[in-house]
Amino acid sequence: MARTFDLQIVTPDRLVLHKTVDSVTATGIDGEFTALPLHVPFLVALTVGSLRYRENGKLAFAFVSGGFAEVSAEKVLILAEAAELPEEIDIDRARKARERAEARLAAMRQENIDHVRAKAALQRAVTRLKLYQGVQSLGTARSGARA
Repeated sequence: MARTFDLQIVTPDRLVLHKTVDSVTATGIDGEFTALPLHVPFLVALTVGSLRYRENGKLAFAFVSGGFAEVSAEKVLILAEAAELPEEIDIDRARKARERAEARLAAMRQENIDHVRAKAALQRAVTRLKLYQGVQSLGTARSGARA
């Protein structure tokens, strides 16, 4: 029985991650799911969230902003709108993005703004910050191997 499988995270710009892993946990539109080796195939739309994976028993993370996950027995392919490894997150940029999004939402009553866009920007910024801070507190920030 296979104990590992292939994980690839791809954006329109680049291959973010390509590793052999023990498991993958991500957030789909209907909630969180975990894929293991020899998993039943399925396709799911992803939301903004943290993707977790285990490599040789060690927990690692990635930020994923929307897209799709294609799960099969031998592979999980993440086709994301945007994705970053913890060490790639620009924490100052994420903080500024959060502040801008919060300001837009606060001004919503006074101006005609795109509420959905502002909330999505806030969610992306907050998720990046949480992922970065969580990884820092766990002390598990590691460099991701790129293919």
